[in-house]
Formats: sequence, structure tokens, C-alpha cells
Amino acid sequence: MALFDWKNEYSVSVAEIDEQHKKLIALINKLHEAMTSGRGKEVVNAVLKELADYTVFHFSKEENLMRTNDYPGYPEHLEKHQKMTAKVLALQADCKRGKVSVSMDVMDFLKSWLDKHILGTDKQYAPYLKAKGVS
Repeated sequence: MALFDWKNEYSVSVAEIDEQHKKLIALINKLHEAMTSGRGKEVVNAVLKELADYTVFHFSKEENLMRTNDYPGYPEHLEKHQKMTAKVLALQADCKRGKVSVSMDVMDFLKSWLDKHILGTDKQYAPYLKAKGVS
């Protein structure tokens, strides 16, 4: 059973970003499955690296979209991305070094953060970009 499911309410009405959000949800589910099935530290760390790398990729795409369309909330959004990127990369590094392991607390944090980020922060730019003709 998936930890996290896509809901239509997550749509920001920008197809590329919606697809990237779906991929992030799929990666969180992949990490959860690797963790709960006891697949081993190497597999969990590889999936966590994939999630961290894709998070950086997604944020850069989203930031570029906001920047090129002169989104007025860009500076605040960028700051939230930078904080989350730092957390995910630190988690990845700590797991790789064996300082922490992926637990349900970590999974709940990732799920909760993405849910709140999409429904809160990302949904704020949706009407602006739609008015600019971005879809």
C-alpha cells in the first residue's frame, strides 16, 4: 500500500510541474517501500539519493518557471526550496554515513512537507502562472 497518493487538489495547472510532483510522490513511496520491506541500507540509500537528486532538479525547474514569468512571490518560495534542499541533502548524507536511518518519522516528514508545500506554497503561484498563459 502506498504511503502517499496523488490527489487532483495537488494540481497547480502546469502540466510539467504536476508530473514532477507525481514523480516526487512516487519516489517517496519507493523509499517507503524499500524501508518497510527491509531491502537493505544500500537500496534505501540509493532511493534516498534518487529522491534528493530529483528534488533539486524539480526545484530548479519550478524556480526557473517562476523567475522567467516574474512571479512576485519568487524570493520567499526560493527560500523555502533552499531550506528543504538543505534538509534532504543533510538527511541523505547522514544516512549514507550511518548516523541516522530512514524511519517512519522521516517518511512522515517528507510526506507532510510535500503535501503542505504543494497545497500551500505551490498553489499560490498557480493563478499567477495561469494568468500568464503557462499551462
